Amino acid sequence: MNYVFLGAFAAFSAVHLYASWKCDKILRAVTKVFLLPTLLGWYLTTVQTPLDIVIAAVATSWLGDVLLIFGTVGFAVGGFSFFISHLCFAAAYCMHVDFSLVPVWLMILAAAVYIAAVALVFRGLIGNVRPKSLYVGMISYLIINGTMNCFALFQLVTLPCFATAIMYAGAISFFVSDSILFYVRFRKGRPFKTHFGVMLTYLLAEFLICLLYTSPSPRDRSVS
Repeated sequence: MNYVFLGAFAAFSAVHLYASWKCDKILRAVTKVFLLPTLLGWYLTTVQTPLDIVIAAVATSWLGDVLLIFGTVGFAVGGFSFFISHLCFAAAYCMHVDFSLVPVWLMILAAAVYIAAVALVFRGLIGNVRPKSLYVGMISYLIINGTMNCFALFQLVTLPCFATAIMYAGAISFFVSDSILFYVRFRKGRPFKTHFGVMLTYLLAEFLICLLYTSPSPRDRSVS
């Protein structure tokens, strides 16, 4: 059954990416509803003991997906749903982080890098976001995304292995996806014209993150 869900996720993803490339709004909206439920179905039918925090993270991501379809209000409410999703993912990562093994200099460097990345993203959006009240929420959201990335990095440092490296790659993809989304939505045509890049990196992010949790515990794969 798990392969049925995985196949369905792959099929819906392929059609959705095609619709995104062709700017077919109706097909994008229809297929978007089925993306994360099939991925979550794969997760639930693959692991013996699903983690509630992972289920909550994927579920709130799906809710954010659906809400983003409905204009400016949907964008704001959907963004809050994704905000909760990132908090859930960060909490899931923290379950495997031993902060005594993470150098202080790395914590400071990681925070500085992601703050600089957020500043760089919004430098290109100045004067393009309407209404302007969205700025605060968008900046806060991307900072939380960056924070989630930092915890994924700290998990990799604590448990260096292929599985945690894959998860960190997924976290980075999430940050890239959200950054592209802001440009697609508020700087139409410059430099991103369609949602293809947004959804490609987003689907890759969700899949890679869930992939770790369908594998044995990261602690079982860690390098001593």
